[in-house]
Amino acid sequence: MNALPDVPAAYDAIAETFFAERSVALRENKYLDRLLADVSPGAKVLDFGCGTGRPLAEEIIRRGFSVTGVDGSAGMLAIARRVIPDARLIRARLEDVELEEKFATAVAWDTLFHIDREKHVAIYAKLARWIVPGGRLLLSSGGTEDRGFTDRMHGELFFYSSWTPAKACELLEVAGFVVEICEVDQPEGRGHVAIVAHRKP
Repeated sequence: MNALPDVPAAYDAIAETFFAERSVALRENKYLDRLLADVSPGAKVLDFGCGTGRPLAEEIIRRGFSVTGVDGSAGMLAIARRVIPDARLIRARLEDVELEEKFATAVAWDTLFHIDREKHVAIYAKLARWIVPGGRLLLSSGGTEDRGFTDRMHGELFFYSSWTPAKACELLEVAGFVVEICEVDQPEGRGHVAIVAHRKP
């Protein structure tokens, strides 16, 4: 079996191009509104797979919250240090990182589908441990069930893997979340699903 593409290394290679093409216009704003509702100003937010910090972490900071960003790509984090200099940034693979602190809420946007879906359950469980009871999680998922495939972006090879949206929601419930929203927000291509859930009390 061929080795899977090294996603952090691929993002290192395209970091500046990716950043230049990522609009600051936020189609995700309505989900951020839901995510941050009732969160106290200055509260700690986890951006799990923060990339360059634009636009989500940048917007969360603009709204008055404190961000901890985790990402495996050194190239993306180098840009994030310019974009969100006040954020705490940690370089680590998402499937391996362990955190001791608690967060009021968390984001895992356009990132978990780069990790083998068999590891998603363990990641959901970690997120549940890190989010305070009642705190929300915003994540995205692939729109179809894919055990794993590769595709190119800006010439670099990336790995993708996801459950069906219904299965992802089921696994989130098992991990300790209550799903509030699960909807296709970007129907082109293979689809893109936005999920908002809150941690059970």
